Amino acid sequence: MLWTRSAGGELDVFHKLLIANRGEIACRVARAARALAARTVAVYSDADERALHVEQCDEAVRLGPAPARESYLDAEKILAAAKRTGAEAIHPGYGFLSEQASFAEACAAAGVVFVGPPPGAMRAIKDKAQARTVMRDAGVPVAPGSEGHVTPDAALDEARALGFPLLVKAAGGGGGIGMQVANDEPELVKALRACADRARASFGRDAVYLERYFPAPRHVEVQVLGDDRLTLHLGARECSIQRRHQKILEEAPATAFELPSPRPHVREKLLHAGLAAARAVGYANAGTCEFLLVGDEVYFIELNARLQVEHPVTEAVTGLDLVQLQIRVAAGERLPIGQDDVKTRGHAIECRVNAEDPVKFFPSPGRIVRFDTPVPADGRFHDGVRIDAGYRAGDTVTPFYDSLLAKLVVHAPTRREAIARLRAALDAFAVEGVKTNLPLHRRVAASDAFARGDLDTRFLEKLA
Repeated sequence: MLWTRSAGGELDVFHKLLIANRGEIACRVARAARALAARTVAVYSDADERALHVEQCDEAVRLGPAPARESYLDAEKILAAAKRTGAEAIHPGYGFLSEQASFAEACAAAGVVFVGPPPGAMRAIKDKAQARTVMRDAGVPVAPGSEGHVTPDAALDEARALGFPLLVKAAGGGGGIGMQVANDEPELVKALRACADRARASFGRDAVYLERYFPAPRHVEVQVLGDDRLTLHLGARECSIQRRHQKILEEAPATAFELPSPRPHVREKLLHAGLAAARAVGYANAGTCEFLLVGDEVYFIELNARLQVEHPVTEAVTGLDLVQLQIRVAAGERLPIGQDDVKTRGHAIECRVNAEDPVKFFPSPGRIVRFDTPVPADGRFHDGVRIDAGYRAGDTVTPFYDSLLAKLVVHAPTRREAIARLRAALDAFAVEGVKTNLPLHRRVAASDAFARGDLDTRFLEKLA
């Protein structure tokens, strides 16, 4: 049963959770809610009327036309759906409204529980340039960069002081959008214009800042979880295998601290920085602190105020259900564990199976005529393999949303065994009707560099 605290402090039951998302994460949240004896409400656009997440919920409410701004990004429609169905809580998943402090505040004003961090924490880290200052003041290491936002004229002065290469980044960005490398002043001028334009189109504001560009770092992150009194880390993940600054494969624990040789002191430095970052903004619920690892140095990138796509690898090695814990914390419960209770067992790897060209990475919309998974796509482990899916055979992949079809997760006692299990599972995964990146994942899993743990953010470039 789900619980929330009333204004008087006593515990009251609520029975219904609205899921303000779609695809595999909506299905994932629905499973967690059912395990807590809550009824679920799906919302859907016209393009998703027969989608899997609609089928897997107890009720469903139409939001509107296919474009996200007229459906999944329309906060008023989602709150109206919660009111109409009597849902006492809303889980936003990831993407869409998940990191919008204004939406969390609107939920509170409407008397609906927002399953996520406090709006104040969200606002403190929403602007990435501002977040750098907050983290630096809290003792969290940040990469050399500009002091806040930069104008084109000021950027040139900052760049001369910092030195090239530099990364121009959208202050309100995410998912690798609004980022561009500049190797000299002419490239910087072009990058500033391009990133500002992209940021304005994607996030509604054109503020940008500068950060030192590291050509081939490792990308590591710390899963944090907190309530109103306690903040924990649930270990580190490796997310170095990316394309266009977007992750496609993740591991837990982070390979960076084991291969080619153990570096426990660097791992402890990372975990300490992750907790310091979360505590600096009064963070609660689930979140992820992302860092670049350059040699033995860690540099803060951002704090994602939401559930991450790659959360299943942390669940696999800790045995914790992060979505259930999210819901319980949002409902007013204390975390049922302490830091000493968090144990890591074995190794887990996740592949994001996207509907896209495996070479050019262009989206591949269309009707799925075959969707054969190596184990049932029910979000549970079967002999060390788990599939979290948002599609099935007969479904149509539209051009309106993210191209993620499913997540393939494997878990085994050792990384070597996990890779072997991954290779077998990838060979047994078959999708027809749309192109997918399964061939790319098979190449990665079969490569000697991957087996050695020789990873960085340019891994795919070198694999090609």
